[in-house]
Amino acid sequence: MKKLIAVIIMLSTLQLSRSETLQSPDKNFTMDFTLSDKGEPYYSLSYKNIETIKPSKLGFQLKKTTSLLNGFVLKTSTASSFDQTWKPVWGEVKEIRNNYNELLVELFHTETSRTMKIRFRLFNDGLGFRYEFDKQPNLGYFQVHDECTEFALSGNHKAFWIPGDYDTNEYTYTTTQLSEVDASKVDGTGIGTHGFFAKNAVQSPLMLKADNSLYINIFEAALINYPAMQLLINQKDFVLTSSLIPDAIGTKAYMQTPQNTPWRTIIVSDKATDILASKTILNLNEPSKIENTDYIKPQKIIGVWWGMHVPNTMSWDYAHAPNIKLKDTDWNALTPLPQHGASNKNVRRYIDFASEHGFKGVLVEGWNVGWEDWAGNWKEEVFDFVTPYPDFDIKALNEYAHSKGVKLIMHHETSSSVTNYERRIDAAIDVMKKYDYDAVKTGYVGWIIPRGEHHDGQWMVNHYVRIAEKMAANNIMLDSHESVRPTGLHRTYPNWMACEAARGNEFNAWSTGNPPEHETILPFTRLMGGPMDYTPGIFEIKMSYYDPKNTNQVHTTLVKQLALYITMYSPLQMAADLPENYAKHLDAFQFIKDVAVDWDDTHYLEAEPGDYITVARKEKNSDNWFIGAITDENARTATIPLDYLDEKTTYIATIYADAPTAHWQTNPMIYNINRIVVTNKTVLNQKLAASGGVAISLKKATKGETKGLKKY
Repeated sequence: MKKLIAVIIMLSTLQLSRSETLQSPDKNFTMDFTLSDKGEPYYSLSYKNIETIKPSKLGFQLKKTTSLLNGFVLKTSTASSFDQTWKPVWGEVKEIRNNYNELLVELFHTETSRTMKIRFRLFNDGLGFRYEFDKQPNLGYFQVHDECTEFALSGNHKAFWIPGDYDTNEYTYTTTQLSEVDASKVDGTGIGTHGFFAKNAVQSPLMLKADNSLYINIFEAALINYPAMQLLINQKDFVLTSSLIPDAIGTKAYMQTPQNTPWRTIIVSDKATDILASKTILNLNEPSKIENTDYIKPQKIIGVWWGMHVPNTMSWDYAHAPNIKLKDTDWNALTPLPQHGASNKNVRRYIDFASEHGFKGVLVEGWNVGWEDWAGNWKEEVFDFVTPYPDFDIKALNEYAHSKGVKLIMHHETSSSVTNYERRIDAAIDVMKKYDYDAVKTGYVGWIIPRGEHHDGQWMVNHYVRIAEKMAANNIMLDSHESVRPTGLHRTYPNWMACEAARGNEFNAWSTGNPPEHETILPFTRLMGGPMDYTPGIFEIKMSYYDPKNTNQVHTTLVKQLALYITMYSPLQMAADLPENYAKHLDAFQFIKDVAVDWDDTHYLEAEPGDYITVARKEKNSDNWFIGAITDENARTATIPLDYLDEKTTYIATIYADAPTAHWQTNPMIYNINRIVVTNKTVLNQKLAASGGVAISLKKATKGETKGLKKY
């Protein structure tokens, strides 16, 4: 269904002071656009007649030319409506409705005779707006010193934030009032590229909760050819101002007309679950540019990966060989380490496990030469992405994997030497195609080369998109790590399956870890822009299992690790633990084997950022449902209605639950599994341990299957 209505107002004379009003289709949101007497553009936003964003300035400070901050008059305004339903290649739901009212204002800058357009789209869950610069005689090339977009908040809201940083998103979240934000006090231990740039700087997406119980999420959509947006907080009047990532000489963005900025987004609701269910970020991205999507397959995988993080188990590097050079090293002359993870023997073991348990892919890290001598050296030529170590027979291993119905997944750790990767990417893709790799995980650990650029700056943003496009042109799926956080571009490039771009599960193996609330905040922040490769499914919780002196641990129960497959959405899910650890808990492992990764429907049942989340999802092209609930450090009871199930139908619910004595610190690996009979009238009240959860699979009962089972 598609409906488009447009009303164009062409002004006979340019007007200095003018107000325009836009309402959402359901009338709950009202956005006002105004030009002040000085010709300064402002916007404001209310939700259900509650002031949400007070009048906030718009505009740009430019380099070497007159800025676009004031002196505007309104040239034209265009109002329109749009209503369309589209089907994603994969996702949380089968169909997405894209329904908004739009206002496009064209501003004329009297001093320079330049025009700047601002396009506002108001949805039933919030606002998106962007700046547009048409090709014009007085504005061709220009440089942005600062984008001066404001978000003037109505009060000192509670904020869930990580500090502003040009090169990493891998912090734990801090929860404070806006007035209490101090990025300089955040510990970046364990993050190789951390460094705050202002005490009052935070990253987007920023999740807020107002005293009036409104939930507000501020972010961006469709980040292309522009730096990522962070936010500076005025801690007296609570005005947030956009802060863009600079390049080596301090320029924020290089523009050439015609060009648009990314969308700035404000998602608002009086229900936390509405924030999680929002599809506005996706709707503000362009439709898929990929014609043939047949090769794009959501899937569960295992990986030669966790063993490199836990103590005394595996290594990425093949041998101890410091100060080597890529071109001059005789790799066969080196003495291999016995724990090298990507050895033929170990990879075959993973292939066998994947085949036995129905996993389609095996990620192998540490397969290629160069791992011995790159960490922390800011070195240009580290990897060539084509030469395997002597103990990794790429041809034989791929043939063995294919004979077992499994595919290997390529790993390209760039060491952030991005110019090196771009020089070698074509040869690397040739190797992938030769051996039928159809998926790759990229990594960007370390400081960026070209030196002075940043992970989240314009140059790198363009690189990530180039890689997605190049992989798409070769029918390869992409999972990027240490990249800029996603902004819905998986609609445009559905081969871009997942990103990391946040503090993942591996931090639990070798650092202070992720606090119990971490996974209850990420869906409200990092996952607003797209799926995260969080690598859940850790069963051996305490690192003392590998080293008696090691006190680190995963900060969850085992059952919470199961529930993460539902609450942390991704079409590419890894069963991250070691095969031998799953072999000890095959009854619990069954949930990971059963759970889907692609969905027809999703219901966010209850949620509170930093506290708890409960989600129900219906498997794609199936009658099966899966439910996950997680909590923070506080034990609680999850209320789980089943009214979305088919009426007059009986289901068998298999419930994977924390045992009564479970606790993430003292007793994390104890659980119970029960099977009961339920219908759409059932409401489950499920106890969750401290940093625990529950995972439930629901399947329609066959005749006689319910005999002897308890009816709930």
